Amino acid sequence: MTEARLEAGTPAPAFTLPDKDGSPVSLGDFAGRKVVVYFYPAASTPGCTTQACDFRDSLNSLAAAGYQVLGVSKDQGAALQKFAEEENLTFPLLSDPDLTVHQAYGAYGEKSMYGKTVTGVIRSTFVIDENGVVTLPLYNVKATGHVSSLRKRLGIDE
Repeated sequence: MTEARLEAGTPAPAFTLPDKDGSPVSLGDFAGRKVVVYFYPAASTPGCTTQACDFRDSLNSLAAAGYQVLGVSKDQGAALQKFAEEENLTFPLLSDPDLTVHQAYGAYGEKSMYGKTVTGVIRSTFVIDENGVVTLPLYNVKATGHVSSLRKRLGIDE
């Protein structure tokens, strides 16, 4: 089962999810701002840690260009809290345990892993403009080097 994928120019699906502390965070909270929403398989795993730390290390340049970063996984609050503390992550990590938001963004479904087709979280990143429109949907991104590549595509210097 593969979810429908979002395309550039489509409205970003609205959502409200709890952050690592259980406080609700809505995409609508960032209306009028550019947002990078990224979906990752699991907190504190090697690839997800690499990706999260790359976002953390790029927060200043992304923020200077007007972007807010939001990380979304199926992890519960305690796992997200631990991940944020261990890696000094200062951007919101959101919990989507029932995968509703993952599915709305097409970030859950069939993927290839070690040559086998499996169903799971598809590492994906979405750039959303000030009007809530997806401007850059990226599926099956690599954990390593993704943020650097994203910055280049957005014209953001180091």
